[in-house]
Amino acid sequence: MSERSQQQTGRTAAHDSAFLRACRREPVPHTPVWFMRQAGRSLPEYRKVREGIPMLDSCMRPDLVTEITLQPVRRHNVDAAIFFSDIVVPLKAIGIDLDIKPGVGPVVAEPVRTRADLERLRPLDASDVPYVTEAVGQLIGELGSTPLIGFAGAPFTLASYLIEGGPSRTYENTKAMMYGDPELWADLVDRLAGITAAFLDVQIRAGVSAVQLFDSWAGALAPAEYRNFVMPASAKVFDAVAHHGVPRIHFGVGTGELLGLMGEAGADVVGVDWRVPLDEAVRRVGPGKALQGNLDPAVLFAGRAAVEAKAQEVLDAASGLEGHVFNLGHGVMPNTDPEALTRLVEYVHERTAR
Repeated sequence: MSERSQQQTGRTAAHDSAFLRACRREPVPHTPVWFMRQAGRSLPEYRKVREGIPMLDSCMRPDLVTEITLQPVRRHNVDAAIFFSDIVVPLKAIGIDLDIKPGVGPVVAEPVRTRADLERLRPLDASDVPYVTEAVGQLIGELGSTPLIGFAGAPFTLASYLIEGGPSRTYENTKAMMYGDPELWADLVDRLAGITAAFLDVQIRAGVSAVQLFDSWAGALAPAEYRNFVMPASAKVFDAVAHHGVPRIHFGVGTGELLGLMGEAGADVVGVDWRVPLDEAVRRVGPGKALQGNLDPAVLFAGRAAVEAKAQEVLDAASGLEGHVFNLGHGVMPNTDPEALTRLVEYVHERTAR
């Protein structure tokens, strides 16, 4: 079977999955479930295969990416896999000197602060990330009817890492550029939008069935700031991949005040963190969008009865939605008991079976 035929076969097999039907706001046999960071440190099998291998190196080894992506599908029976990678992979691929330091996160050797620094951000080409294409192809062959979600970091979050040089609590340098040199800021996020769109395009052409844009740090913005300084770049990403026809999900943390704008940017599915109930979120987002979320990840430490009670609250709040994908309101925490996740999937499937 040719690579192109395999991609098409994988998409066709996954087309009627509960996850993709929910994204398209079609009737589903049960509410689909997957978890952000489902492939990661909460799983002992993940820690075993990653032992001694730096994070970025693990993202560039197709066999390892395939194994890690499949682990939570095997263990939890989730309705979708998410491609194992990191939001800074495309930046590394175009030559940005950065590393992911344990306990810290991405650290950029030379922050982007001037117009001259923009020249380091060249366009991304599929040939820069051959390991992505190879890993997606392997996964499509393994997953069968289970959809594979591709992902990328949104321009604002990538810009913040580049400008701050690493994680930040205040985003002072990011906002200093945004307010103090809006033309440089606009050019930076526009360039990052092109890189992000190209990274998603590689994944879609390789065979993923949906994509998620993570704007992890967008919650640091007021609505007017988001609309003026961020939304055009995010919209450019969504527009660039719209012709592929795969569902596009948009998620950010602490973005309750931005939900309507995030949908307006072009998402088909809006991810909601745990701070806003889904029935309120649908009011803010408006019609024509599916919602994803939104159990507080910390609830998973509270015991089975509490987890099921809080999960039921999410399902009740979602009962009137056109499309709902059950997820956490952020990623799985590293110390989460994997059994709690497996039981949660079972509970959602059983409670929503139609």
